[in-house]
Amino acid sequence: MIDHSLLHPTMTDTILKKECELALKYDCATVCIKPHAVPMAAEILNGSDVKVCAVAGFPHGNSHTEIIIAEAVRACKEGALEIDIVSNTGKVLGGDWDYVSAELKAVNDAVTAEGAILKVIFENDFLTCDDQIIRLCEICSEHNIAFVKTSTGYGFVKQDNGFYNYKGATEPHLKLMREHSKPSVQVKAAGGVRTLPDLVRVRQMGVTRIGATATAAILDEAAKRIAEGEDLADLGGNPLGGGGY
Repeated sequence: MIDHSLLHPTMTDTILKKECELALKYDCATVCIKPHAVPMAAEILNGSDVKVCAVAGFPHGNSHTEIIIAEAVRACKEGALEIDIVSNTGKVLGGDWDYVSAELKAVNDAVTAEGAILKVIFENDFLTCDDQIIRLCEICSEHNIAFVKTSTGYGFVKQDNGFYNYKGATEPHLKLMREHSKPSVQVKAAGGVRTLPDLVRVRQMGVTRIGATATAAILDEAAKRIAEGEDLADLGGNPLGGGGY
């Protein structure tokens, strides 16, 4: 259930290749990778069960709809089977739900026509009330979008102390997203899910995918605990850690 996240802007091709090989070793769900690196990732992962997930219009979702579609379709043609996009936060905050709905439908239609699936990132840290999250869940459910997702990992908000940070996936938001998305729409938690207890906790809440860079640490700990006969379900009582991932 891990999308191994390879989205930091400083990642070189050498690092990206190494991390794709790590995802292959640990049999992740996908590598979530920058658009330019899709062909390389597709070549490395060819013949495996690890899919390529590309981002489009990332990380702010402010591109023209046609540009997001073009980027997503190109990624699909180059080997991506999953696409993560960001809902247009300004339109969400402004209540322009017709625009938001039309854009998400158009991108989903284009992506599914290529045989891929779409995940829509809400960037919850930017939103100001639960009603906005609920409405996005309703729109994604209406258009049969595969996943709703909490965060990009780059939605930094200025704090009272003047520093920028973000919360990412929080339990109240994950519960809200699971409750207000229809059963066929899956939930992805990104941001703050950095340990094995975090993963188990969100899984018990109905999350079926997480975005993580701490993939090796999470899965090495899982293997160790299983080998020692521990029931991983017992880890689910811990609260989410928070912060970046």
